Amino acid sequence: MPQEFKLPDVGEGVAEGELVEWLVEPGDTVEEDQAVAKVETDKALVDVPSPYNGTVKELLAEEGEMVPVGNVIMVYNVEGQDDLDDTSSSADAAADADAESAAADAGDDAAASADAGETEEVETPEGRVFAPPSARKLARELGVDISQVDGTGPSGRVTDADVQAHADAGEADDAAAEESAEPATAESGDAGGAAAGGSTASAQSAQTTQSAPSPQGVEAAGREKTLAAPATRKLADEKGVDIDDVPTDETRDGEAFVTPEAVTEYAEAMQQAQEADAGAMAAGESMGADGQRETREPYKGVRKTIGDAMANSKYTAPHVTHHDEVDVTELVETRKRLKGEAEERGIRLTYMPFVMKAVVAALKEYPQMNVSLDEENEELVTKHYYNIGVATATEAGLMVPVIDAADRKGLLQLSSEMNEKVQKARDRTISIDEMRGGTFTITNIGGIGGEYATPIINHPESAILALGEIKKKPRVMTDENGEDSIEIRHVLTLSLSFDHRIIDGADGARFTNEVKKYLENPELLLLE
Repeated sequence: MPQEFKLPDVGEGVAEGELVEWLVEPGDTVEEDQAVAKVETDKALVDVPSPYNGTVKELLAEEGEMVPVGNVIMVYNVEGQDDLDDTSSSADAAADADAESAAADAGDDAAASADAGETEEVETPEGRVFAPPSARKLARELGVDISQVDGTGPSGRVTDADVQAHADAGEADDAAAEESAEPATAESGDAGGAAAGGSTASAQSAQTTQSAPSPQGVEAAGREKTLAAPATRKLADEKGVDIDDVPTDETRDGEAFVTPEAVTEYAEAMQQAQEADAGAMAAGESMGADGQRETREPYKGVRKTIGDAMANSKYTAPHVTHHDEVDVTELVETRKRLKGEAEERGIRLTYMPFVMKAVVAALKEYPQMNVSLDEENEELVTKHYYNIGVATATEAGLMVPVIDAADRKGLLQLSSEMNEKVQKARDRTISIDEMRGGTFTITNIGGIGGEYATPIINHPESAILALGEIKKKPRVMTDENGEDSIEIRHVLTLSLSFDHRIIDGADGARFTNEVKKYLENPELLLLE
């Protein structure tokens, strides 16, 4: 018997997840613990493993669908039980019975045929069709034989766009065949030669007129058949409009009839709308590829998770941001000397591990910066461990991989672990556990050219440090004789945001000064 597979709990406290991608399709043989789908939840893209050895019978969720935990998303033929052929046979029989019943009720043999063939799309006479459930569903809705669709996806996979294009091409072929078989009807009084001329003009119009998307505010009729005189068709061709799109209330023999006046009115409306669109673009309103001034998409998944966390932090903790600058000329020279040694060991050494070590040293000196507020129990929780988060920009939004026990690791180990987790975050392969348990976060805005910021605290932590771009700036330097001179130095900007409920402004300033001390004199990090 088939075995149902329910979406498992993919993270603590997660009630639902977005099914981003199926990794299997009906007919595939899978092994236990093999990834069958990718589900997005709680800032992570999670692989969902198969609980069985068996064959995929049916996928019950669409890609992009929000699926509650516990919902059935897949049906298996488990290894050792009925195989796919047996199950498919029984499924086909049931589908046939349903189709016959529907046909009897509705009197529609075509619908019964489509329903009965629904379960047969897994295999074709020429082999398996690789297509996601959404493409198969669209093919059924459009009456398209999916085995005839050319796939443009990876490994020839048929996409939704491929199905739609195949359907559109079929409609265009049908329309062309219909138009070539039925000459256009001329106005009363025109001879047969005029009618033939109208047919020729229609064919020329179909070949030469490019029907562009209608501008905003202009509604195209979009008919499949239009009656018009040859002169009217020629006028439409000259004005660059599709005569089937020209609105009209007139009819001849039950078919829409377009006059020259209607063509002229429609062409003028098109021109006015295009000019309005051009004016909007000139005023700074960019247009989308499909001519729309706006596009909308659901606010969900990782973006919503990030937004909810940001709002919760900002509305919960009163933020204060302390700004300062630090001369990191010695740090720049130190990293330059160590960079080659790190590369020989296969590690890319950035400035971040130095900053992490400096932050840990400052947290030990000022433990009140490593405190969180347990609001439910009204307790201040001092952390005696140092898990440093590194905010990372990804295509899906901001993620914060956490380096555990940063106080027990050297520069190269910190660098190696950080590089690995940052890359996993950008590849969307990082686990939820690798982004939990942080006590302090560092974010680097300097990588994209910024100097100062007002970063939002990664709640329930109490502080976050933003690093600006290291720039060469003139500084007044005093030598051992008390003489002043102006030198070009490497300067890094720091922006420390903290929760003012539990951290005073003076504590924030002292903590920043301690971080500066270690960044100005990186040799001190050897003592940590």
